[in-house]
Amino acid sequence: MSVETNVEEQEVRTGSALVRATFPWAKDEDIGRSWRLLGISYAVLLTAMAVAAFAPWLPLRIFGSLITGLVWVRLFIFFHDYMHGAIFRKSSLGKLAMYPVGFYTLNPPSVWKETHNYHHQNNAKMLGAAIGSYPVVTTRIWRHMKPTQKRWYKFARHPLTMVFAYFTVFIGGMCMSAFIRQPRQHWQGPLCLAVHFGTMGLLGYFLGWDVAFFVIFLPVYISNVLGAYLFYAQHNYPDVQLRDRRDWDYNFAALQSSSMMEMNSLMHWFTGNIGYHHVHHLNHKIPFYLLPTVMDAVPELQSPGRTSWWPSDVVACLRLKIWDSSKKRMVSWSEAGVS
Repeated sequence: MSVETNVEEQEVRTGSALVRATFPWAKDEDIGRSWRLLGISYAVLLTAMAVAAFAPWLPLRIFGSLITGLVWVRLFIFFHDYMHGAIFRKSSLGKLAMYPVGFYTLNPPSVWKETHNYHHQNNAKMLGAAIGSYPVVTTRIWRHMKPTQKRWYKFARHPLTMVFAYFTVFIGGMCMSAFIRQPRQHWQGPLCLAVHFGTMGLLGYFLGWDVAFFVIFLPVYISNVLGAYLFYAQHNYPDVQLRDRRDWDYNFAALQSSSMMEMNSLMHWFTGNIGYHHVHHLNHKIPFYLLPTVMDAVPELQSPGRTSWWPSDVVACLRLKIWDSSKKRMVSWSEAGVS
Protein backbone atom coordinates (compact mmCIF):
# COMPACT_ATOMS: atom_id res chain seq x y z
CA MET A 1 0.00 0.00 0.00
CA SER A 2 1.44 3.39 -0.98
CA VAL A 3 2.17 6.25 1.42
CA GLU A 4 -0.34 8.36 -0.51
CA THR A 5 -3.11 5.83 0.19
CA ASN A 6 -2.23 5.81 3.89
CA VAL A 7 -2.50 9.60 4.02
CA GLU A 8 -5.89 9.47 2.32
CA GLU A 9 -7.18 6.86 4.76
CA GLN A 10 -6.03 8.91 7.74
CA GLU A 11 -7.47 12.18 6.47
CA VAL A 12 -10.12 13.50 8.85
CA ARG A 13 -13.51 13.78 7.17
CA THR A 14 -15.70 16.77 7.81
CA GLY A 15 -18.93 18.26 6.47
CA SER A 16 -20.87 16.28 3.90
CA ALA A 17 -18.03 13.74 3.57
CA LEU A 18 -18.48 12.75 7.20
CA VAL A 19 -22.24 12.46 6.83
CA ARG A 20 -21.76 10.28 3.74
CA ALA A 21 -19.52 8.00 5.77
CA THR A 22 -22.57 7.11 7.90
CA PHE A 23 -24.89 6.34 4.96
CA PRO A 24 -24.29 2.54 4.92
CA TRP A 25 -25.98 2.26 8.34
CA ALA A 26 -28.92 4.47 7.40
CA LYS A 27 -29.90 3.11 3.99
CA ASP A 28 -31.50 -0.25 4.67
CA GLU A 29 -33.28 -0.92 7.92
CA ASP A 30 -33.22 -4.50 9.24
CA ILE A 31 -37.00 -4.60 9.66
CA GLY A 32 -36.89 -8.04 11.27
CA ARG A 33 -34.46 -6.80 13.90
CA SER A 34 -36.61 -3.73 14.59
CA TRP A 35 -39.71 -5.84 15.22
CA ARG A 36 -37.77 -8.41 17.24
CA LEU A 37 -36.33 -5.73 19.54
CA LEU A 38 -39.77 -4.16 19.90
CA GLY A 39 -41.25 -7.53 20.86
CA ILE A 40 -38.57 -8.10 23.50
CA SER A 41 -39.15 -4.62 24.89
CA TYR A 42 -42.88 -5.23 25.22
CA ALA A 43 -42.26 -8.58 26.90
CA VAL A 44 -40.10 -6.85 29.52
CA LEU A 45 -42.71 -4.08 29.85
CA LEU A 46 -45.61 -6.47 30.49
CA THR A 47 -43.58 -8.43 33.02
CA ALA A 48 -42.62 -5.27 34.89
CA MET A 49 -46.24 -4.05 34.77
CA ALA A 50 -47.45 -7.33 36.29
CA VAL A 51 -44.94 -6.96 39.13
CA ALA A 52 -46.00 -3.34 39.69
CA ALA A 53 -49.68 -4.32 39.74
CA PHE A 54 -49.76 -7.53 41.72
CA ALA A 55 -46.55 -8.10 43.68
CA PRO A 56 -47.38 -8.75 47.36
CA TRP A 57 -44.52 -6.61 48.68
CA LEU A 58 -44.55 -2.78 48.37
CA PRO A 59 -40.81 -2.39 47.57
CA LEU A 60 -41.23 -4.94 44.79
CA ARG A 61 -44.18 -2.99 43.34
CA ILE A 62 -42.08 0.17 43.40
CA PHE A 63 -39.26 -1.70 41.67
CA GLY A 64 -41.75 -2.93 39.04
CA SER A 65 -42.87 0.67 38.47
CA LEU A 66 -39.27 1.81 38.07
CA ILE A 67 -38.51 -0.88 35.48
CA THR A 68 -41.78 -0.09 33.69
CA GLY A 69 -40.80 3.58 33.53
CA LEU A 70 -37.36 2.73 32.18
CA VAL A 71 -38.85 0.49 29.48
CA TRP A 72 -41.18 3.32 28.48
CA VAL A 73 -38.06 5.42 27.88
CA ARG A 74 -36.83 2.69 25.53
CA LEU A 75 -40.19 2.43 23.78
CA PHE A 76 -40.21 6.19 23.36
CA ILE A 77 -36.92 5.86 21.44
CA PHE A 78 -38.70 3.46 19.08
CA PHE A 79 -41.35 6.15 18.58
CA HIS A 80 -38.64 8.83 18.22
CA ASP A 81 -36.82 6.81 15.54
CA TYR A 82 -40.07 6.05 13.73
CA MET A 83 -40.87 9.77 13.55
CA HIS A 84 -37.40 10.33 12.07
CA GLY A 85 -37.96 7.61 9.46
CA ALA A 86 -35.14 5.50 10.89
CA ILE A 87 -37.25 2.41 11.66
CA PHE A 88 -40.47 0.88 10.34
CA ARG A 89 -40.13 3.20 7.36
CA LYS A 90 -41.51 0.60 4.94
CA SER A 91 -43.94 -1.05 7.33
CA SER A 92 -47.67 -0.41 7.07
CA LEU A 93 -47.96 -1.49 10.71
CA GLY A 94 -45.32 0.93 11.92
CA LYS A 95 -47.69 3.83 12.52
CA LEU A 96 -50.19 1.55 14.24
CA ALA A 97 -47.46 0.29 16.56
CA MET A 98 -45.75 3.60 17.28
CA TYR A 99 -48.48 6.23 17.67
CA PRO A 100 -49.89 4.64 20.86
CA VAL A 101 -46.41 4.96 22.42
CA GLY A 102 -46.47 8.69 21.74
CA PHE A 103 -49.94 9.06 23.22
CA TYR A 104 -49.17 6.92 26.26
CA THR A 105 -45.98 8.83 27.13
CA LEU A 106 -47.69 12.24 26.65
CA ASN A 107 -45.91 13.03 23.38
CA PRO A 108 -48.61 13.92 20.80
CA PRO A 109 -47.12 12.88 17.44
CA SER A 110 -48.03 16.14 15.69
CA VAL A 111 -46.36 18.24 18.38
CA TRP A 112 -43.31 16.01 18.66
CA LYS A 113 -42.72 15.95 14.91
CA GLU A 114 -43.00 19.73 14.54
CA THR A 115 -40.83 20.68 17.51
CA HIS A 116 -38.26 17.91 17.19
CA ASN A 117 -37.67 18.46 13.49
CA TYR A 118 -37.12 22.14 14.25
CA HIS A 119 -34.70 21.18 16.99
CA HIS A 120 -32.60 19.09 14.61
CA GLN A 121 -32.49 21.90 12.08
CA ASN A 122 -31.51 24.52 14.67
CA ASN A 123 -29.62 22.62 17.36
CA ALA A 124 -27.22 24.93 19.25
CA LYS A 125 -28.07 27.91 17.07
CA MET A 126 -28.12 31.01 19.22
CA LEU A 127 -31.59 32.58 19.26
CA GLY A 128 -32.92 29.80 17.08
CA ALA A 129 -32.92 26.71 19.26
CA ALA A 130 -35.60 27.38 21.87
CA ILE A 131 -38.39 25.51 20.02
CA GLY A 132 -38.22 21.84 20.91
CA SER A 133 -35.34 22.41 23.30
CA TYR A 134 -34.29 24.31 26.42
CA PRO A 135 -33.81 28.04 25.73
CA VAL A 136 -30.33 29.56 25.79
CA VAL A 137 -29.46 33.26 25.71
CA THR A 138 -26.20 35.17 26.01
CA THR A 139 -25.25 37.32 28.98
CA ARG A 140 -25.62 40.40 26.77
CA ILE A 141 -29.14 39.46 25.71
CA TRP A 142 -30.06 38.65 29.31
CA ARG A 143 -29.34 42.21 30.37
CA HIS A 144 -31.90 43.50 27.85
CA MET A 145 -34.64 40.99 28.65
CA LYS A 146 -37.84 42.03 30.41
CA PRO A 147 -38.45 40.72 33.95
CA THR A 148 -41.21 38.40 32.72
CA GLN A 149 -38.90 36.92 30.06
CA LYS A 150 -36.19 36.36 32.67
CA ARG A 151 -38.62 34.55 34.96
CA TRP A 152 -39.76 32.23 32.16
CA TYR A 153 -36.16 31.55 31.15
CA LYS A 154 -35.23 30.63 34.72
CA PHE A 155 -38.33 28.47 35.02
CA ALA A 156 -37.55 26.58 31.81
CA ARG A 157 -34.01 25.73 32.94
CA HIS A 158 -34.74 25.09 36.62
CA PRO A 159 -34.07 21.54 37.90
CA LEU A 160 -37.53 21.41 39.51
CA THR A 161 -39.06 21.90 36.07
CA MET A 162 -37.44 18.58 35.13
CA VAL A 163 -38.37 16.89 38.42
CA PHE A 164 -42.00 17.77 37.70
CA ALA A 165 -41.67 17.25 33.93
CA TYR A 166 -44.84 15.12 33.90
CA PHE A 167 -46.78 18.31 34.63
CA THR A 168 -44.54 21.07 33.24
CA VAL A 169 -42.89 19.69 30.11
CA PHE A 170 -45.37 17.05 28.98
CA ILE A 171 -48.91 17.89 30.15
CA GLY A 172 -48.37 21.64 30.06
CA GLY A 173 -45.85 21.94 27.23
CA MET A 174 -46.31 19.04 24.85
CA CYS A 175 -50.05 18.47 25.27
CA MET A 176 -51.64 21.84 26.09
CA SER A 177 -49.34 24.67 25.05
CA ALA A 178 -49.15 23.60 21.40
CA PHE A 179 -52.92 22.99 21.31
CA ILE A 180 -53.67 26.47 22.70
CA ARG A 181 -51.32 27.97 20.13
CA GLN A 182 -52.59 25.96 17.13
CA PRO A 183 -55.75 23.99 18.06
CA ARG A 184 -56.53 22.73 14.56
CA GLN A 185 -53.03 21.44 13.98
CA HIS A 186 -52.38 20.04 17.44
CA TRP A 187 -55.71 18.56 18.50
CA GLN A 188 -53.79 15.42 19.43
CA GLY A 189 -52.67 17.15 22.64
CA PRO A 190 -56.06 16.99 24.45
CA LEU A 191 -56.70 13.56 22.91
CA CYS A 192 -53.40 12.40 24.37
CA LEU A 193 -54.49 13.55 27.82
CA ALA A 194 -57.90 11.90 27.38
CA VAL A 195 -56.24 8.58 26.46
CA HIS A 196 -53.74 8.83 29.30
CA PHE A 197 -56.15 9.76 32.09
CA GLY A 198 -58.95 7.66 30.63
CA THR A 199 -56.75 4.55 30.72
CA MET A 200 -55.67 5.40 34.26
CA GLY A 201 -59.29 5.87 35.30
CA LEU A 202 -60.45 2.58 33.81
CA LEU A 203 -57.60 0.69 35.42
CA GLY A 204 -58.33 2.33 38.75
CA TYR A 205 -62.05 1.59 38.56
CA PHE A 206 -61.70 -2.09 37.65
CA LEU A 207 -58.46 -3.11 39.38
CA GLY A 208 -57.94 -0.47 42.07
CA TRP A 209 -56.35 2.96 42.29
CA ASP A 210 -53.16 1.50 43.69
CA VAL A 211 -52.80 -0.52 40.47
CA ALA A 212 -53.42 2.60 38.37
CA PHE A 213 -50.77 4.46 40.38
CA PHE A 214 -48.06 1.78 40.14
CA VAL A 215 -48.79 0.69 36.55
CA ILE A 216 -49.49 4.02 34.83
CA PHE A 217 -48.91 7.19 36.84
CA LEU A 218 -45.58 6.40 38.52
CA PRO A 219 -43.92 4.76 35.48
CA VAL A 220 -44.93 7.58 33.11
CA TYR A 221 -43.84 10.13 35.70
CA ILE A 222 -40.44 8.41 35.94
CA SER A 223 -40.05 8.17 32.16
CA ASN A 224 -40.95 11.85 31.75
CA VAL A 225 -38.39 12.96 34.34
CA LEU A 226 -35.65 10.84 32.77
CA GLY A 227 -36.62 12.00 29.30
CA ALA A 228 -36.59 15.66 30.32
CA TYR A 229 -33.15 15.39 31.87
CA LEU A 230 -31.72 13.30 29.03
CA PHE A 231 -32.85 15.91 26.53
CA TYR A 232 -31.30 18.63 28.68
CA ALA A 233 -27.94 16.91 29.19
CA GLN A 234 -27.67 16.07 25.50
CA HIS A 235 -27.19 19.76 24.70
CA ASN A 236 -26.35 21.38 28.04
CA TYR A 237 -23.04 19.96 29.22
CA PRO A 238 -19.73 21.63 30.14
CA ASP A 239 -18.03 21.20 26.74
CA VAL A 240 -20.97 22.29 24.61
CA GLN A 241 -20.24 24.84 21.89
CA LEU A 242 -22.83 27.23 20.46
CA ARG A 243 -22.81 29.50 17.43
CA ASP A 244 -24.95 32.38 16.26
CA ARG A 245 -27.13 32.11 13.18
CA ARG A 246 -24.50 33.55 10.81
CA ASP A 247 -21.82 31.02 11.73
CA TRP A 248 -24.01 28.02 12.48
CA ASP A 249 -23.18 24.73 10.81
CA TYR A 250 -25.21 21.50 10.99
CA ASN A 251 -22.24 19.15 11.37
CA PHE A 252 -20.55 21.38 13.94
CA ALA A 253 -23.76 21.36 15.98
CA ALA A 254 -23.95 17.57 15.79
CA LEU A 255 -20.36 16.95 16.90
CA GLN A 256 -19.64 19.92 19.18
CA SER A 257 -23.10 20.66 20.59
CA SER A 258 -24.45 17.15 21.22
CA SER A 259 -23.06 15.02 24.02
CA MET A 260 -22.10 11.40 24.44
CA MET A 261 -23.77 10.25 27.67
CA GLU A 262 -21.71 7.47 29.17
CA MET A 263 -23.58 4.73 31.03
CA ASN A 264 -23.45 0.99 31.50
CA SER A 265 -24.84 -1.41 28.91
CA LEU A 266 -28.10 -1.94 30.83
CA MET A 267 -28.86 1.78 30.91
CA HIS A 268 -27.93 2.07 27.23
CA TRP A 269 -30.56 -0.63 26.63
CA PHE A 270 -33.23 1.17 28.66
CA THR A 271 -32.45 4.51 26.97
CA GLY A 272 -32.31 3.07 23.46
CA ASN A 273 -28.69 4.18 22.87
CA ILE A 274 -29.81 7.81 22.81
CA GLY A 275 -26.65 8.51 24.80
CA TYR A 276 -24.81 8.31 21.47
CA HIS A 277 -26.51 11.57 20.73
CA HIS A 278 -23.82 13.16 18.58
CA VAL A 279 -24.06 10.23 16.16
CA HIS A 280 -27.84 10.55 16.06
CA HIS A 281 -27.64 14.28 15.32
CA LEU A 282 -25.16 13.75 12.52
CA ASN A 283 -27.52 11.31 10.78
CA HIS A 284 -30.97 10.82 12.32
CA LYS A 285 -31.84 8.08 9.81
CA ILE A 286 -29.59 5.60 11.61
CA PRO A 287 -31.67 3.16 13.74
CA PHE A 288 -30.93 3.52 17.45
CA TYR A 289 -29.57 -0.02 17.72
CA LEU A 290 -26.80 0.79 15.20
CA LEU A 291 -25.53 4.00 16.84
CA PRO A 292 -22.76 2.25 18.86
CA THR A 293 -21.63 0.40 15.74
CA VAL A 294 -21.37 3.64 13.76
CA MET A 295 -19.38 5.33 16.52
CA ASP A 296 -16.95 2.41 16.63
CA ALA A 297 -16.57 2.38 12.85
CA VAL A 298 -16.12 6.12 12.22
CA PRO A 299 -13.01 7.57 13.94
CA GLU A 300 -14.25 11.15 13.66
CA LEU A 301 -17.14 10.29 16.00
CA GLN A 302 -15.02 8.88 18.81
CA SER A 303 -14.07 12.08 20.66
CA PRO A 304 -17.33 13.82 21.60
CA GLY A 305 -18.02 15.97 24.64
CA ARG A 306 -19.12 13.61 27.38
CA THR A 307 -21.32 13.49 30.44
CA SER A 308 -22.87 10.71 32.54
CA TRP A 309 -25.41 9.80 35.22
CA TRP A 310 -22.85 10.30 38.01
CA PRO A 311 -24.19 12.93 40.48
CA SER A 312 -21.16 15.16 39.93
CA ASP A 313 -21.82 15.23 36.18
CA VAL A 314 -25.55 15.82 36.69
CA VAL A 315 -24.78 18.78 38.97
CA ALA A 316 -22.22 20.10 36.47
CA CYS A 317 -24.86 20.08 33.73
CA LEU A 318 -27.65 21.55 35.85
CA ARG A 319 -25.54 24.50 37.00
CA LEU A 320 -25.14 25.68 33.39
CA LYS A 321 -27.58 28.56 32.87
CA ILE A 322 -26.42 31.05 30.26
CA TRP A 323 -23.92 31.44 27.39
CA ASP A 324 -20.98 33.74 28.05
CA SER A 325 -19.74 34.92 24.65
CA SER A 326 -16.46 36.25 26.07
CA LYS A 327 -15.63 32.89 27.66
CA LYS A 328 -17.22 30.92 24.82
CA ARG A 329 -18.95 28.49 27.16
CA MET A 330 -22.06 27.92 29.24
CA VAL A 331 -21.69 29.30 32.77
CA SER A 332 -23.62 29.44 36.04
CA TRP A 333 -25.51 32.49 37.26
CA SER A 334 -22.69 33.36 39.66
CA GLU A 335 -20.00 33.00 36.97
CA ALA A 336 -22.02 35.20 34.65
CA GLY A 337 -22.45 37.87 37.31
CA VAL A 338 -26.06 38.49 36.31
CA SER A 339 -29.27 38.49 38.29
